[in-house]
Amino acid sequence: SVDDTHYCIGSVGGPHPFPMLVRDFNSVVGEEARAQCIDQYGGLPDAVLACVGGGSNAIGIFEAFLDDADVRLVGIEAAGEGLTSGRTAATLETGTPGLLHGARTMLLQDADGQTIESHSISAGLDYPGVGPMHSWLQEIGRAEYRGATDAEAMTAMRLLSQTEGIIPAIESAHALAGAMRLGRELGPDATIVVNLSGRGDKDMETAMHWFELGDANRTIGGGEL
Repeated sequence: SVDDTHYCIGSVGGPHPFPMLVRDFNSVVGEEARAQCIDQYGGLPDAVLACVGGGSNAIGIFEAFLDDADVRLVGIEAAGEGLTSGRTAATLETGTPGLLHGARTMLLQDADGQTIESHSISAGLDYPGVGPMHSWLQEIGRAEYRGATDAEAMTAMRLLSQTEGIIPAIESAHALAGAMRLGRELGPDATIVVNLSGRGDKDMETAMHWFELGDANRTIGGGEL
Protein backbone atom coordinates (compact mmCIF):
# COMPACT_ATOMS: atom_id res chain seq x y z
CA SER A 1 0.00 0.00 0.00
CA VAL A 2 1.26 3.48 -0.82
CA ASP A 3 0.07 4.58 2.62
CA ASP A 4 2.66 2.56 4.51
CA THR A 5 5.16 1.31 1.91
CA HIS A 6 7.90 2.92 -0.15
CA TYR A 7 9.77 1.03 -2.84
CA CYS A 8 13.50 1.70 -2.98
CA ILE A 9 14.71 0.98 -6.50
CA GLY A 10 17.78 -1.24 -6.65
CA SER A 11 19.90 1.31 -8.48
CA VAL A 12 21.44 4.70 -7.76
CA GLY A 13 18.67 6.70 -9.41
CA GLY A 14 16.02 8.89 -7.86
CA PRO A 15 16.15 11.71 -5.31
CA HIS A 16 18.32 12.01 -2.21
CA PRO A 17 18.94 9.96 -0.10
CA PHE A 18 18.16 6.88 -2.20
CA PRO A 19 21.24 6.96 -4.48
CA MET A 20 23.45 7.23 -1.40
CA LEU A 21 21.65 4.36 0.32
CA VAL A 22 22.17 2.03 -2.63
CA ARG A 23 25.78 3.21 -3.01
CA ASP A 24 26.48 2.36 0.61
CA PHE A 25 24.77 -1.03 0.34
CA ASN A 26 26.99 -1.88 -2.64
CA SER A 27 30.21 -0.32 -1.32
CA VAL A 28 31.36 -3.63 0.20
CA VAL A 29 32.22 -4.69 -3.37
CA GLY A 30 34.75 -1.88 -3.71
CA GLU A 31 36.13 -2.34 -0.21
CA GLU A 32 36.79 -6.04 -0.84
CA ALA A 33 38.24 -5.43 -4.31
CA ARG A 34 40.61 -2.76 -2.98
CA ALA A 35 41.83 -4.97 -0.13
CA GLN A 36 42.25 -8.00 -2.40
CA CYS A 37 44.20 -6.01 -4.97
CA ILE A 38 46.63 -4.76 -2.34
CA ASP A 39 46.97 -8.27 -0.92
CA GLN A 40 47.47 -10.04 -4.27
CA TYR A 41 49.36 -7.41 -6.27
CA GLY A 42 51.01 -5.31 -3.60
CA GLY A 43 49.28 -2.09 -4.58
CA LEU A 44 46.30 -0.43 -6.16
CA PRO A 45 45.16 -1.16 -9.72
CA ASP A 46 45.75 1.15 -12.64
CA ALA A 47 42.06 1.15 -13.50
CA VAL A 48 38.70 -0.08 -12.21
CA LEU A 49 35.93 -0.82 -14.68
CA ALA A 50 32.23 -1.61 -14.33
CA CYS A 51 29.20 -1.55 -16.58
CA VAL A 52 26.78 1.35 -16.17
CA GLY A 53 23.04 1.37 -16.74
CA GLY A 54 21.59 3.06 -13.70
CA GLY A 55 25.03 2.52 -12.22
CA SER A 56 24.64 0.71 -8.89
CA ASN A 57 27.37 -1.89 -9.34
CA ALA A 58 29.73 0.75 -10.74
CA ILE A 59 29.26 3.22 -7.91
CA GLY A 60 29.63 0.37 -5.43
CA ILE A 61 33.11 -0.51 -6.66
CA PHE A 62 34.16 3.07 -7.52
CA GLU A 63 33.40 4.36 -4.01
CA ALA A 64 36.44 2.70 -2.39
CA PHE A 65 38.80 4.19 -4.99
CA LEU A 66 37.47 7.76 -5.25
CA ASP A 67 40.30 9.23 -3.17
CA ASP A 68 42.99 7.28 -5.06
CA ALA A 69 43.77 9.81 -7.76
CA ASP A 70 46.08 7.47 -9.67
CA VAL A 71 43.35 4.86 -10.15
CA ARG A 72 41.27 5.45 -13.27
CA LEU A 73 37.55 4.84 -12.82
CA VAL A 74 35.94 3.78 -16.08
CA GLY A 75 32.24 3.13 -16.54
CA ILE A 76 31.17 1.23 -19.63
CA GLU A 77 27.76 2.11 -21.03
CA ALA A 78 25.70 0.17 -23.52
CA ALA A 79 26.35 1.71 -26.93
CA GLY A 80 23.81 -0.65 -28.47
CA GLU A 81 24.14 -0.61 -32.24
CA GLY A 82 26.53 2.37 -32.07
CA LEU A 83 26.68 5.81 -30.50
CA THR A 84 25.33 7.51 -33.62
CA SER A 85 22.86 4.78 -34.59
CA GLY A 86 19.88 6.11 -32.67
CA ARG A 87 19.67 2.72 -30.96
CA THR A 88 21.84 3.12 -27.89
CA ALA A 89 21.69 3.42 -24.11
CA ALA A 90 24.92 5.44 -23.74
CA THR A 91 23.35 8.20 -21.69
CA LEU A 92 26.52 9.88 -20.46
CA GLU A 93 28.05 9.97 -23.92
CA THR A 94 25.02 10.99 -25.97
CA GLY A 95 22.48 12.39 -23.49
CA THR A 96 21.67 15.84 -22.15
CA PRO A 97 20.82 17.09 -18.64
CA GLY A 98 17.23 16.57 -17.53
CA LEU A 99 14.90 15.26 -14.83
CA LEU A 100 14.01 11.61 -14.35
CA HIS A 101 12.66 9.74 -11.32
CA GLY A 102 13.07 12.78 -9.12
CA ALA A 103 16.69 13.54 -9.94
CA ARG A 104 18.56 15.83 -12.31
CA THR A 105 20.95 13.74 -14.35
CA MET A 106 21.89 12.90 -17.93
CA LEU A 107 19.08 11.54 -20.10
CA LEU A 108 18.23 10.34 -23.55
CA GLN A 109 15.46 12.84 -24.28
CA ASP A 110 13.79 14.82 -27.03
CA ALA A 111 13.55 18.60 -27.36
CA ASP A 112 10.52 18.63 -25.05
CA GLY A 113 12.34 16.78 -22.27
CA GLN A 114 10.51 13.50 -22.85
CA THR A 115 12.65 10.39 -22.56
CA ILE A 116 13.29 8.54 -25.79
CA GLU A 117 13.60 4.81 -26.22
CA SER A 118 16.95 3.32 -25.35
CA HIS A 119 18.39 0.12 -26.77
CA SER A 120 20.79 -2.51 -25.50
CA ILE A 121 21.01 -6.25 -25.95
CA SER A 122 21.35 -6.36 -22.15
CA ALA A 123 18.10 -5.71 -20.31
CA GLY A 124 19.92 -4.37 -17.26
CA LEU A 125 21.62 -1.58 -19.22
CA ASP A 126 18.63 -0.68 -21.41
CA TYR A 127 17.78 2.52 -19.54
CA PRO A 128 17.46 6.11 -20.83
CA GLY A 129 18.98 7.69 -17.71
CA VAL A 130 21.80 7.18 -15.24
CA GLY A 131 22.33 7.68 -11.52
CA PRO A 132 23.07 11.34 -10.72
CA MET A 133 26.32 10.47 -8.93
CA HIS A 134 27.73 9.20 -12.22
CA SER A 135 26.74 12.45 -13.93
CA TRP A 136 28.60 14.29 -11.17
CA LEU A 137 31.70 12.09 -11.38
CA GLN A 138 31.85 12.71 -15.11
CA GLU A 139 31.36 16.44 -14.65
CA ILE A 140 34.22 16.79 -12.16
CA GLY A 141 36.47 14.53 -14.25
CA ARG A 142 36.95 11.83 -11.61
CA ALA A 143 35.42 9.08 -13.72
CA GLU A 144 35.27 8.52 -17.44
CA TYR A 145 32.54 6.80 -19.37
CA ARG A 146 32.81 4.90 -22.62
CA GLY A 147 30.45 2.80 -24.69
CA ALA A 148 30.60 -0.83 -25.76
CA THR A 149 28.32 -2.04 -28.51
CA ASP A 150 26.12 -5.11 -28.48
CA ALA A 151 28.61 -6.87 -30.74
CA GLU A 152 31.61 -5.98 -28.58
CA ALA A 153 29.85 -7.19 -25.43
CA MET A 154 28.82 -10.49 -26.99
CA THR A 155 32.37 -11.07 -28.25
CA ALA A 156 33.69 -10.45 -24.73
CA MET A 157 31.06 -12.77 -23.26
CA ARG A 158 32.12 -15.59 -25.55
CA LEU A 159 35.83 -14.99 -24.95
CA LEU A 160 35.57 -15.19 -21.15
CA SER A 161 33.34 -18.26 -21.40
CA GLN A 162 35.82 -20.04 -23.66
CA THR A 163 39.04 -19.06 -21.90
CA GLU A 164 38.04 -19.15 -18.21
CA GLY A 165 34.85 -21.19 -18.12
CA ILE A 166 33.06 -18.22 -16.54
CA ILE A 167 29.85 -17.15 -18.25
CA PRO A 168 29.29 -13.45 -17.53
CA ALA A 169 26.00 -11.63 -17.72
CA ILE A 170 25.70 -9.59 -20.90
CA GLU A 171 25.66 -6.48 -18.71
CA SER A 172 29.02 -7.42 -17.19
CA ALA A 173 30.33 -8.37 -20.62
CA HIS A 174 30.14 -4.69 -21.56
CA ALA A 175 32.70 -3.99 -18.82
CA LEU A 176 34.84 -6.83 -20.14
CA ALA A 177 34.72 -5.33 -23.63
CA GLY A 178 35.83 -2.02 -22.19
CA ALA A 179 38.64 -3.72 -20.27
CA MET A 180 39.90 -5.42 -23.42
CA ARG A 181 40.07 -2.06 -25.15
CA LEU A 182 41.70 -0.33 -22.18
CA GLY A 183 44.18 -3.17 -21.81
CA ARG A 184 45.42 -2.55 -25.33
CA GLU A 185 45.91 1.12 -24.42
CA LEU A 186 47.72 0.52 -21.11
CA GLY A 187 49.80 -2.49 -22.12
CA PRO A 188 50.46 -5.92 -20.61
CA ASP A 189 51.93 -4.66 -17.33
CA ALA A 190 48.80 -2.79 -16.28
CA THR A 191 46.54 -4.04 -13.49
CA ILE A 192 42.86 -3.68 -14.37
CA VAL A 193 40.01 -4.63 -12.05
CA VAL A 194 36.67 -5.48 -13.66
CA ASN A 195 33.51 -5.77 -11.61
CA LEU A 196 31.92 -8.94 -12.96
CA SER A 197 28.54 -7.98 -11.60
CA GLY A 198 26.38 -10.85 -12.81
CA ARG A 199 26.35 -14.32 -14.26
CA GLY A 200 25.09 -15.27 -17.68
CA ASP A 201 22.73 -18.15 -16.97
CA LYS A 202 19.82 -15.82 -17.65
CA ASP A 203 21.27 -14.80 -21.01
CA MET A 204 21.65 -18.20 -22.64
CA GLU A 205 18.69 -17.79 -24.98
CA THR A 206 19.87 -14.35 -26.08
CA ALA A 207 23.38 -15.71 -26.68
CA MET A 208 22.01 -18.71 -28.54
CA HIS A 209 20.18 -16.49 -30.99
CA TRP A 210 23.05 -13.98 -31.28
CA PHE A 211 25.55 -16.67 -32.18
CA GLU A 212 22.98 -18.53 -34.31
CA LEU A 213 23.27 -21.71 -32.29
CA GLY A 214 19.57 -22.55 -32.42
CA ASP A 215 16.70 -22.40 -34.87
CA ALA A 216 13.18 -21.05 -34.87
CA ASN A 217 11.92 -24.22 -33.17
CA ARG A 218 14.18 -23.53 -30.16
CA THR A 219 16.42 -26.50 -30.78
CA ILE A 220 20.17 -26.79 -30.48
CA GLY A 221 22.40 -29.64 -31.43
CA GLY A 222 19.40 -31.55 -32.73
CA GLY A 223 17.57 -31.62 -29.39
CA GLU A 224 15.00 -29.43 -27.76
CA LEU A 225 16.21 -26.84 -25.26
